[in-house]
Amino acid sequence: MRLLECGHAAVAGSSRVCEHLLVEEPPDFYRVLTGSGMRYDLACVECVEKPLLTACEGCVERAVDESCTVGWKGTPEVRHEDRPVAGTRRSEPCDVQPLNDRCLVLVEGGWLAVTAYGLAGSDGARWDVPLLLPATGRPSPALHASADGRYAAVVHDRGRKAVVLDTRSGDVVLRLDRGTYHVEQTPYPLAFLPGDRVVAATAWHRLDVFALPSGELLTEREPALDYFQGRLVPSPSGRWLVADGWVWHPVGIPRVFDVDAWLRDGGDPPYQDLADRYYAWNQPITWVTPHVVAVQRIGEDDEEMIDGVELYAVPGGRRMEPFAGPVGTMWGHGGLLYVAGADGMEVWDPDRGARIGLVPGFRPTAHRGGTFVSLNDGVLDSFSVD
Repeated sequence: MRLLECGHAAVAGSSRVCEHLLVEEPPDFYRVLTGSGMRYDLACVECVEKPLLTACEGCVERAVDESCTVGWKGTPEVRHEDRPVAGTRRSEPCDVQPLNDRCLVLVEGGWLAVTAYGLAGSDGARWDVPLLLPATGRPSPALHASADGRYAAVVHDRGRKAVVLDTRSGDVVLRLDRGTYHVEQTPYPLAFLPGDRVVAATAWHRLDVFALPSGELLTEREPALDYFQGRLVPSPSGRWLVADGWVWHPVGIPRVFDVDAWLRDGGDPPYQDLADRYYAWNQPITWVTPHVVAVQRIGEDDEEMIDGVELYAVPGGRRMEPFAGPVGTMWGHGGLLYVAGADGMEVWDPDRGARIGLVPGFRPTAHRGGTFVSLNDGVLDSFSVD
């Protein structure tokens, strides 16, 4: 094995480094993007423009562990390998207008929407909702629904209250209140789980699971998590639940809860933190597969982040290879990422780290099972992938 420039005969690290990062107390450093995907080298402020050294894995890891990054230099490679997106696009008139992009949900056989007049269904059904605000107010309403459409939750994003309705009877079966402590920082934490259950915040630092339609509390205990709960995104099976919450000072921490272990063993839910992201939360999050979570934006500080996606394996939280590019609401389907981008619906392949398709001019706000929809200005626009 050849001797590397750090003086060790070992396996080369994934990044080159400047000479000042090989000392006992290395200075802070920049991640210097190489122009190949998200690959980067490490250089102190003095050496950003200078030639760098090939060091062993151990020396590179020690430099990272014993100093701090101060940001990025350079530009990542955004890979576009577009080809036609196979699918069927349809448009049809519709007289329903959701209050905002978070007020339309696809369910089995149709959709539900929160309008200025209450909750509306694609079959023409209408329900009164006791929790509506003016469209210009803050907090703003949002909609969640169970997969079969039987239960719908109207919540106050960045607010304190939510209600769950049984669409069969039209009755409110659950009323929720998470209090007022810093609720303006996050969307209302709520998600439906398989088996007629709903998980929701009942305090700033507490999640609970309820059985429906009875409203029975399934998770009674004293809260112990020093964590401001944020948007909740369950895995396809419902086994895992990722929360996009935060802690002081403040730091955004995407956190994965083990729902099965929580309901089986009681107490506070077991969890795995995926990352620390200073001042950064409320970013798009989705499940690419039943065991891979995608979190938008790359980096550890809100002011020093790159547009793109970080990927984490669950369980365990192992960080996978990130890739630059995606910006906007996103959904996972068939191992791909679908993003409501500026120019239309983008299709990204996480394995290639590349955009592989674009549906121009179509910016969906809801998804289910490979069908994406938007509902605006009297037109229901949909695209179903093959």
